Amino acid sequence: MSARSPQEVAHLAADTMWANDPTSRELGMELVEIAPGRAVLAMTVAPHMTNGHDTAHGGFLFTLADSAFAFACNSYGDTTVAAHCSITFVRPGRRGDRLVATAQEVSRSGRSGIYDVTIAREGVTIALFRGHSRTIGGSFIAPAENAPQSSDSEAS
Repeated sequence: MSARSPQEVAHLAADTMWANDPTSRELGMELVEIAPGRAVLAMTVAPHMTNGHDTAHGGFLFTLADSAFAFACNSYGDTTVAAHCSITFVRPGRRGDRLVATAQEVSRSGRSGIYDVTIAREGVTIALFRGHSRTIGGSFIAPAENAPQSSDSEAS
């Protein structure tokens, strides 16, 4: 029988999500790294992503962090959604900055998880995000080949 490693599940989950995530792709995000409970995404601040102060609009920073959070909390292949998120803006991002969002699992118990995301520019933190996740049931990835099939009949 073929069983997937946790890293293989994380990659399959990320590939599946990426294919169904036009927002992250259209904003120019790049999936840099994926592992169980961890994801790293990057995005360059484009001119249309700035606000009236010519700094990165907070909504785009939140979106980058939220996407990293989503990839991290879904890295186990179970359908998981955000229950609560918050962000603290520490420093401004600027037009042309390549921002890197690193999401890391802090706690995962039962159906609940907590993930911290740091957004950095050249290693300097510009925003801190915390996301609370809730697993809502079912896997969104295809089962492994040769995986044991469940049966409704009992052995005699």
